[in-house]
Amino acid sequence: MPNPATPHVTVYTREGCHLCQDAIELLRRYDIEPVLVDVDADPQLAAKFTDCVPVVVIDGKQRFRGRVNEVLLRRLLR
Repeated sequence: MPNPATPHVTVYTREGCHLCQDAIELLRRYDIEPVLVDVDADPQLAAKFTDCVPVVVIDGKQRFRGRVNEVLLRRLLR
C-alpha cells in the first residue's frame, strides 16, 4: 500500500540524458520511485519539452527543469 506522505513524482526524460539520470538517482536517494515518461515517445511532449529535460513534477506541479536542486527538493519533501 502506498504511503500517503510520499509525493507522486513524474520525471519527463529522454534516452541518453545524463541530467535525467542524475535527477532519477537523486530522487531514489530520498526513497522516491518516480514515474518516468519518455518525451520522445509522444510528439506533443517532444515539442513541449524540446531540449529542456528532465522536467520533474511533484504532486502535479512542475518543480524542476534541467538540474534538480537538492536543497529545494529537501524543502519540498518536508
